[in-house]
Amino acid sequence: MTLTTIFRPVVATAALTTVLGFSPLLTAIAQAETLNGAGATFPAPLYERYAREVRKKHPELKVNYQAIGSGGGIRQTIAGTVDFGASDAAMKDDEIAKVKNGVILVPTAGGAVSVVYNLPGVNKLRLSRKTLPDIFSGKITNWNDKQIKADNPGVNLPDQPIKFVVRADGSGTTFIFTNHLSSINPYFKGRIGANTAPKWTLPNALKGKGNPGVAALVARTPGAIGYVEYDYATKNNLRSAEIQ
Repeated sequence: MTLTTIFRPVVATAALTTVLGFSPLLTAIAQAETLNGAGATFPAPLYERYAREVRKKHPELKVNYQAIGSGGGIRQTIAGTVDFGASDAAMKDDEIAKVKNGVILVPTAGGAVSVVYNLPGVNKLRLSRKTLPDIFSGKITNWNDKQIKADNPGVNLPDQPIKFVVRADGSGTTFIFTNHLSSINPYFKGRIGANTAPKWTLPNALKGKGNPGVAALVARTPGAIGYVEYDYATKNNLRSAEIQ
């Protein structure tokens, strides 16, 4: 029997984006007012499309959404400053208890996290289930490390430091990504763990606000590697690593 290693351009983890609604949201809909929401950047392109489709059928109803990160969406939901919030990581019980009018959690979308990189001359990069967690736990810090070379035979990898790009804000995308790495690698789980705002042990990590911020930093930083929702990779013409 032949065993085949399969690499794909996205992390094999589905994201369940959750909208957090409560009674003012239902009142606003009934009164055909403006709905104001905030939260995850991960589903923002899809939510913008949702809003356009709503306006076509209900021109009297306007939907505003600010992509400020999952953490911000949860905080504004708790504060009652928005009609709905969005987070890729579901609210915890203690957070739900702080919402005065209660919370309804509604699954709205699924997506994938893409590992993006900026490595001039390397058009195709493969990262195994062992190598990817070792990179983001700080065990691998140079592009021509023997593990990366083993994943990419025949590829001319540069002898230069890896420039890590992570999120500056509390992020559901980060939770999805770190949850995946924790699931496949005990060392990463023990050192970093699954978290919306982990304490990274990466040397001189660059931090971007939201998916757009991470995508922009990777795009303008040769030697960079980061993670974004797949739509941000394609729209910013970023190369996505093939992940085992």
